[in-house]
Formats: sequence, structure tokens, C-alpha cells
Amino acid sequence: MRSDMVKKGLERAPHRALLKATGNFRDEDIDKPFIAICNSYIDIIPGHSHLNAIGEYVKQCVREAGGVPFVFNTIGVDDGIAMGHQGMKYSLPSRELIADSVETMLKAHCFDGMVCIPNCDKIVPGMLMAAMRCNIPSIFVSGGPMEAGKLPDGTSVDLISVFEGIGSLKAGNLDEAKLKQLEDYACPTCGSCSGMFTANSMNCLCEALGMALPTNGTLLATSSERKKLFKKAACQIIELVQKDIKPRDICTIEAFDNAMILDMAMGGSTNTLLHVLAVAREADIEYSMSRINELAQKTPNICKVSPSSKYHVEDVHRSGGINTILGELTRGLPGLLKEDCITVTGKTLGDNIKEYDIRGENPSQDALEIAAVAAGGKRNSEGVNVSKIDANIKDVKEFGFDPNDCIRPVQNAYSKVGGLTILYGNLAPQGSVVKSAGVAPEMMVHEGPAVIFESQEDACEGILAGKVKAGDVVVIRYEGPKGGPGMQEMLAPTSYIMGRGLGSKVALITDGRFSGGTRGACIGHISPEAAEGGPIGLLNNGDIIRIDIKSCSLEVNLSDAELEERRRSWKQPEPRINVGWLKRYQQYVQNAASGAVLK
Repeated sequence: MRSDMVKKGLERAPHRALLKATGNFRDEDIDKPFIAICNSYIDIIPGHSHLNAIGEYVKQCVREAGGVPFVFNTIGVDDGIAMGHQGMKYSLPSRELIADSVETMLKAHCFDGMVCIPNCDKIVPGMLMAAMRCNIPSIFVSGGPMEAGKLPDGTSVDLISVFEGIGSLKAGNLDEAKLKQLEDYACPTCGSCSGMFTANSMNCLCEALGMALPTNGTLLATSSERKKLFKKAACQIIELVQKDIKPRDICTIEAFDNAMILDMAMGGSTNTLLHVLAVAREADIEYSMSRINELAQKTPNICKVSPSSKYHVEDVHRSGGINTILGELTRGLPGLLKEDCITVTGKTLGDNIKEYDIRGENPSQDALEIAAVAAGGKRNSEGVNVSKIDANIKDVKEFGFDPNDCIRPVQNAYSKVGGLTILYGNLAPQGSVVKSAGVAPEMMVHEGPAVIFESQEDACEGILAGKVKAGDVVVIRYEGPKGGPGMQEMLAPTSYIMGRGLGSKVALITDGRFSGGTRGACIGHISPEAAEGGPIGLLNNGDIIRIDIKSCSLEVNLSDAELEERRRSWKQPEPRINVGWLKRYQQYVQNAASGAVLK
């Protein structure tokens, strides 16, 4: 075992003395695997505030399963709290710090395996990057999604409702009392925010990638069933260590394809592109935006979740979860998924789908029970009433919604192509991305004059001040990985556009990125970015920009000669930050087309 390096032999007597001082190691543990429990408990992030107790529970379960557990924690940034000020510049860079810190812990202490307990935003990909880099047996089990908020009148709300409420208030369509009500009810429990935002998108992708057990992405943080999932993961890591099944054995190029196919089918966050590209790079796999676009063009969007619809992740779970989405794809488009990819269950992805797809021919009793409890069934001494789980449920009243609309069959897809679209053109030679699942039909093609802002803060001020009119294309530049630095999320300006009633009348383009909660014709990750001389940095107010999402095109109505003339007069701006970690980050970070990795 790898841990023999620190625990066996006469020369390791000092090491054993220190290990015994922790209280976690005894002489009888000498032949047991050392298991790192990489936790992300942090008080200030609601998705993580409950993970302290969970880390201790997983530690107990690993011990019972035959391992020697050691817990350590990572840092984390709450994007919602960091948003709207300089703190957001630290969010994406935190991914690199997390990856480096996990690598440091694993390499310094010679662990045999790792249980990762992430939940939000950059923490999931940061841990995934480290798992690929270190390549020891690893399993992911998230803290789970938050319940959707409910207003006193029964209306479902979430964090995005609050952000958009600010724009509505500024437009005179909402009063302060109503905004306060949204604030009080939008985030009712611990867990990652309740829509298909970045955190939940990444936790769902972990299932399709093969790094997490079924139900990881959709089982609520407050569900009693999640405790069983933590125990399963703790037991499974011992089996993975015994069989020496490592992340790079699981995360092949075909597995990354499966993850992105799921992403397209469920309309996940645009941030998943940044993270999948970065994780693939750590696995020494060449993965590109063009490959992702090919998958998008042949994968239908069969599931829409907030901010793209009224549904939340809890509704996806009640409708059958990730393996039911994957099951619908296998039935409707045989051969699209690579079902023979191995996963942390020790079985293939195809095996997992057959077992956990509740609309399939023979789902397991365990899958039916989990779904039944989620749908409102109750446990009793004889097990669980699974009568509500039926592939052709018609009684919408029992569910409170139509599960066959939340997760649709392929033949009734929301669209024939995926929920994310990669756009190219003279404004984005290396690519850009839009969450097409959240775009109004009338905005799939849009042409209008550029209204330029040199930062997110300027854009927020300008939008709220009424400087943006129907028909405009808002341009927010110098917010890329290098120019920001840190590639801030643009949830505030996109929410203000929505709140002011301009969501179906205004487009937005940026070399920055968006929260998974952004909706509308909002195109991000434009590469090359402005700070490296990209075309977005050459635009002038009034330039006519044409967006054609159906044709995957993003163009400015300027000739090559005009763009070249402007490029000759363009000057590299002075760095916005000249101290600390962000100074180092902007010196080495690459643009979004590469996953914003450090080089």
C-alpha cells in the first residue's frame, strides 16, 4: 500500500509515534489502508455548513469498513456572497488553490484512497483536478442540493429570484417588502442552491463521469436517504483501494463525453465547460470546445431546471434522477452514451442506468424506494410504498408536478440539440458559450448595437440606471481570467436585465463567465479575451453585433481590415491587481477556451 511509506519499517517508528498521537492510528491498523476524507466544511457557505458532522460520520463509516480515516478540509468561496464586489475575483482562482492543497495532502502523507465531500462551485472541480493529478482510488459524495424555497402562497423561489428581484425593484415592479420576503424564503435549508446552477451541475456530472455513486447529484441535503449514501461511499472506497481502481481508469475520454452529454441533456451551467476542460487536462486527455460542440449538436435537451424552468433539482430527483435522464437517452438514442465505461460502483455506467433508471425495465428495489420516498411515499415495517413510481404517471396531483415533463422522453425533447451551445465567429475565434436552454425563442437570433462596459461593476450601474434599451447588445469586457483577473460571474447584471423586463429584448456578451443561475441570451467565455487582444476588446459603442445561436455564430459587422486596423492601435491595459495571489494568477492563467488553467 502507498501508506506503507509512512507506517512500516523500523525507520518509520517516529512516523508511527506521530500517527498514534492523533488518536486515529493503533498498532492493529498497520495493514489497513489510510483513507483521506477530503472535506469542505465551511461555516459561511450554506452548501457546506452541515459538512462538519458529515465528515465525522464518513470517518466513522470508513473505520467500520476497515480503513484508517483522516479528515482534512479545503477552502471554499461562496459565489453568491462573494458576488458584486472584489471578492468574486477570487472564486475561479480558488479552484487552483483547492487542487494544489489536496495534491499536497495526498502526496505528503501517502494516502491509499480518498473520499471527497464537496458541494459548491469551484470545490467540486478543484477536488476532481487533484484526484486526476494524484490518481489514487477516489470517490465523490456531495453534501446534496438545497430544498427550493416556498413563499407563503406556495410559489417556488430560489436565490435567483432574489437577484432578479433587485432589478424588478429598480424598475418599479416590486416593493421592498416583497424583496424582503424573497430574501427570507429563497434559501430555506443547507445544501447547494436548489436550481441547476454550477454546484448541482458538477455534482450531477460526477455521476455520469463515473466518480460518484447514483443519486449523488440530486438527493437533497436534508434527506434521510443521503446518510445512507455517505455510508455507501465510505464502504466503496475500501473496495476501490483493494481493486486499485483509480480516477484515470474511470475518467477516459469516453467518460468525459458521457458527462458532457448529460450536461447537454439537462441544460447545466456554462461553468461546466471551464471545469471539464481543466479536469480532462489533469487526466492528460486532450479535450476541446469543438468536441463538446459536436456532442451538443446530437444530444437533445430533455430536462430543464431553474433558471430555465419552474423545476428544481429536488423535482429532478423525484422524477427519477440522473440515471433516469441517462435512461431516456439510451432508449431514445441508442449508442449515444458509452455505457461500458467503468464507474466507482465497480460496475459500468450502463449497469448503473439499468439499476437506477426508474422508467427502465427492471430498476432495483433500492432505486424504487429512494424515488418513492422522494415522491412522498412513507417507510413502514414492510418497506416502502412504491405505488407512486410509474413510468407513465398520470396523477400529477400526487406529485404536485408532472414528472414526465421535468424529465422528458427524447421524442418530446425541449429541443433537438443540447442545453449549451458553443458559438464561434470573428468575435470569438476560439469559441464562446451560451446556456441555450435558458434563452427565449425570440432571442435565438438577435442583432443590435453594442453598449460597452469595461467592468461588471460599470455594467451593473449602467443597467440599473437605464442605459440599456430594448434591442441592445450589452458588452462587458476585461473580465476574463487574465483581465479580471479571476473571471467574475455575471449573475448580477444578467439578473438586473431580467428584473427590468428586458430578458427577451437584450443580449449580453462577455469574456467573463456566468453563474449557473443566469438565463437569457447571455454569451460568455469569449476567447481570446480582451486582455490578450481578443476582438471583444476592439469593439466600439454602436458596432452592430449579430448572434445566431441556431447557427452557432457570434459576429460583429466589421471587415477583417477594420478589425486589423483597430488591433494596431490597441494597447495592453495595466493589470488591475499588482499584489498577492491574484497577481501571480493573472501571470499564468490561460483563457476560457483552455479551461482557464494555469500554465
